[in-house]
Amino acid sequence: PVKPETSTTEPKRSKVEIFKEQSNFIRYPLNEEILTDTPNINEAATQLIKFHGSYQQYNRDERGTRSYSFMLRTKNPGGKVPNQLYLTMDDLADQFGIGTLRLTTRQTFQLHGVLKKNLKTVMSTIIKNMGSTLGACGDLNRNVLAPAAPLMTKEYLFAQETADNIAALLTPQSGFYYDVWVDGERFMTSEPPEVVKARNDNSHKTNFPDSPEPIYGTQFLPRKFKIAVTVPTDNSVDILTNDIGVVVVSDDNGEPQGFNIYVGGGMGRTHRMEATFPRLGEPLGYVPKEDILYAIKAIVATQRDHGRRDDRRYSRMKYLISSWGIEKFKTVVEQYYGKKFGPFRELPEWEFKSYLGWHEQGDGALFCGLHVDNGRVGGKMKKTLREVIEKYNLNVRITPNQNIILCDIRSAWRRPITTVLAQAGLL
Repeated sequence: PVKPETSTTEPKRSKVEIFKEQSNFIRYPLNEEILTDTPNINEAATQLIKFHGSYQQYNRDERGTRSYSFMLRTKNPGGKVPNQLYLTMDDLADQFGIGTLRLTTRQTFQLHGVLKKNLKTVMSTIIKNMGSTLGACGDLNRNVLAPAAPLMTKEYLFAQETADNIAALLTPQSGFYYDVWVDGERFMTSEPPEVVKARNDNSHKTNFPDSPEPIYGTQFLPRKFKIAVTVPTDNSVDILTNDIGVVVVSDDNGEPQGFNIYVGGGMGRTHRMEATFPRLGEPLGYVPKEDILYAIKAIVATQRDHGRRDDRRYSRMKYLISSWGIEKFKTVVEQYYGKKFGPFRELPEWEFKSYLGWHEQGDGALFCGLHVDNGRVGGKMKKTLREVIEKYNLNVRITPNQNIILCDIRSAWRRPITTVLAQAGLL
């Protein structure tokens, strides 16, 4: 990591930067605040709980006292939801939420209306049922997008695997999440050796070698960070709106060889602030497939060390690239990467793919995409989905369009499932 320039004046930092610095890696004072009898948590804890995948909210309709609750957001790289986790989220919405689930544009669940006194129960239940909310919000890498269609082609499988590996690479390592919600018990799945190797590699000064957070350090990133992976033509993930967009590049036989990388997308802006603006990602270059994790880490380290930390309205990476220009940005990233980026490979035009209706997966099974209005799963739809997913033991995927895909359906099940879905008005 780059040492900050020494000067007599302390650089101006936003309040959130100070909360992070004083938090003992995102623990304090959240670990104390969730134990108090009040229905809400203090300002510092409100910022820190975002890293754990939750936002504190209050009802704006009621006059007088605010009624507080918490929204929880899961982390599902590529929108993959195992059967057990779907049924768990369905139960939690009824027991501790407002009876509905929300599907997000980043392929995750949101669970609204959780009271503070129930937070630990809900969090630990998600963790123990193949889920996580770690890093779904906060100043770090958010959920990694990938095409949700469970197509069994080499490119689609490789895109999903790459999304999983990037998500693992950039998952916080210091254990704060498990300390707060499951008393320190770790539920980490085993990681591919290439992910561990890439994370620990410090040959180009990307890491804090003595820190429990080798990539993030005490301060994490200046702001949220969004990554998407896809295959040529499939723009279901809206690739150019992400901080990093990664596109699989294959040879003539469909064998993945490497990736084109776009950087600097982001559609947010601050109302009535002309200096804030939406921006589409632009080409950075090409990397061979074995280097993708190192390239991602180099880009993240560049934003970590050079992104603005004084004013959060200008802290996204798009503002750094806009300020520097893409050539300077590329030069700095290459120092962390230790190599030059190759020239961008030519790609066909993008297409939007919705994956609604019935499709073949390519392995003998079928998948069925269902439209969900505004991503809200409730009422009859919720009951019917539960019935079908439970009866046939189906896995699920959430699309970036806030729709849902039922996966791994045997052809013999198509007719009975179609009947049930049609009767409920879902097909």
